[in-house]
Amino acid sequence: MSSFSDPQAVARYAESPVRQVPGFHALQRMTSLLLAESVPDDGRVLVLGAGGGLELKVFAQAQPGWRFLGVDPSAEMLKLAGATLGTLASRAEFLEGYIDDAPDIAFDGATCLLTLHFLPAEQRLHTLRELRRRLKPGAPLIVAHHSIPRQTKREKLRWLQRYAAFAVSSGIVWPDSKTAADVIEAIDARLPMLPPEQDVALLEEAGFASIELFYAGFTFRGWVAYA
Repeated sequence: MSSFSDPQAVARYAESPVRQVPGFHALQRMTSLLLAESVPDDGRVLVLGAGGGLELKVFAQAQPGWRFLGVDPSAEMLKLAGATLGTLASRAEFLEGYIDDAPDIAFDGATCLLTLHFLPAEQRLHTLRELRRRLKPGAPLIVAHHSIPRQTKREKLRWLQRYAAFAVSSGIVWPDSKTAADVIEAIDARLPMLPPEQDVALLEEAGFASIELFYAGFTFRGWVAYA
């Protein structure tokens, strides 16, 4: 059972990103502001990897006229998203699945936060292409995820140690008596993290333009790009 289908892990989810992602709340707020530069007051936004609903709530509170489609493969995480939104949930639709399951309509903007690092390059490119196909011309896409500069294994380990040190200093407790070293090894083995240059190249290959870095926090990077 993955952590995103384990009800107990899902219940604890809201605590994790804040402790593991430097500037997590600021990242969400910046994403909302970048969307608002282009998305109209009555716009519709596609949120890929919406489970938990944390960014959905930020967007909905900031823009009372926006409507949302939240897509996530985990039914448990989508339930949590609905609960997180509370009375704001009436402005959101939830779809259990992947980008290929999303309706083929033109959205005014899209986000994919802390999600693409789960996908190898080929799947990541496919996801980005499908996101672009569902955006109006010129509409923004905001992405953020693990993206470690191209380097030796030793240097990569150093960045992952910094990531773990940040999490520990923020009060996170690893499950099942795991140590920081155990977590670093698992992340390195499980996540197909790409260097920033390759992330940008994939956005370009998917058809996005005017790609700008707006966020960097230890192992995480975030970009805004336009369809």
